[in-house]
Amino acid sequence: MVFHAEYITEQEIRREKEKARRLRKSQWWHRRIAKGECYYCGRRVGRENLTMDHLVPLSRGGKSKKGNLVPACKACNTKKKYLLPVEWHEYLASLKKRPLPGSSNPQ
Repeated sequence: MVFHAEYITEQEIRREKEKARRLRKSQWWHRRIAKGECYYCGRRVGRENLTMDHLVPLSRGGKSKKGNLVPACKACNTKKKYLLPVEWHEYLASLKKRPLPGSSNPQ
């Protein structure tokens, strides 16, 4: 499935953000963040340091539904931005392939 941002109106995005704000106040969300663990990196950062992230971003056609919302640390959420899950995984894989700065690269 391909998402085209030009077909998503600002009104639709505003409506989905409002749904997300309501879900953030729900018991469902409080249970999701209870462990204080980031969905992406698995670090325990504490529930107060978690943000709500849309797996499929609103700008790419995602909705504010329980199956599309995950708790994320601020660092992961900022890095992920508007990426789809497959693009995020490709990004993470590319980081693992890069040599560490300052390490020698044997040829």
